[in-house]
Amino acid sequence: MTSTTHTDVVQRQFGEQANAYLSSAVHAQGSEFALLQAQLAGQGSARVLDLGCGAGHVSFHVAPLVAEVVAYDLSQAMLEVVASAAAERGLGNVKTAHGAAERLPFGDASFDFVFSRYSAHHWSDVGLALREVRRVLKPGGVAAFIDVMSPGSALLDTYLQSVEVLRDTSHVRDYSAAQWQRLVSEAGLHVRSHSRQRLRLEWASWVERMRTPEPLRVAIRQLQQAMGQEVREYYQIEADGSFSTDVIVLWAER
Repeated sequence: MTSTTHTDVVQRQFGEQANAYLSSAVHAQGSEFALLQAQLAGQGSARVLDLGCGAGHVSFHVAPLVAEVVAYDLSQAMLEVVASAAAERGLGNVKTAHGAAERLPFGDASFDFVFSRYSAHHWSDVGLALREVRRVLKPGGVAAFIDVMSPGSALLDTYLQSVEVLRDTSHVRDYSAAQWQRLVSEAGLHVRSHSRQRLRLEWASWVERMRTPEPLRVAIRQLQQAMGQEVREYYQIEADGSFSTDVIVLWAER
């Protein structure tokens, strides 16, 4: 058997589908973009790190408001998509950098803001990554973390993690609000606030985006149908497999 690391899995999963994430409605749209932009009002000299940037949607939304955005990701293919799209949009202040969230190649106190959207559930060591976020933030700097959130209930959590890893083998964990607050605090950051949003995931695009193999798609659908009513109701599982899940928006300061 060929030895494969988690890093290899992430790069394979997202390298093959980089362009799909640029056009993904789930990733390109969201009320949280307005929240990030509002935070940057009057911050024209700021430097922002888009941590786990994916196809660069956060970078594109905030770049017109600040001096520089560094789009950082583990997938080189994603970064190539970001660089190309930024050039097409005339966003010359968007730079790209390659690497893992747990090992940021930046100096201490390098950024005024660190924003991370739909990335943390892929990190192999979220505690280490958050300590790196604190290190690269300037004193008084602000971080925002946006990600799919576990409801906390053991039953609902087990179901969520199961369908996530069946759909995408690079998935590590969706954390609950309590886990997020503890991890951020342990990293030396002050939790300013957090809120919950609801996100509907359309079945066909959700599995196509990751090119989930057919046997795993079948397994997800069978699991959806086998779960009890409380699970089906919480996730609002629809006849075609589409469903809704929780998203956390957490603000922290150094």
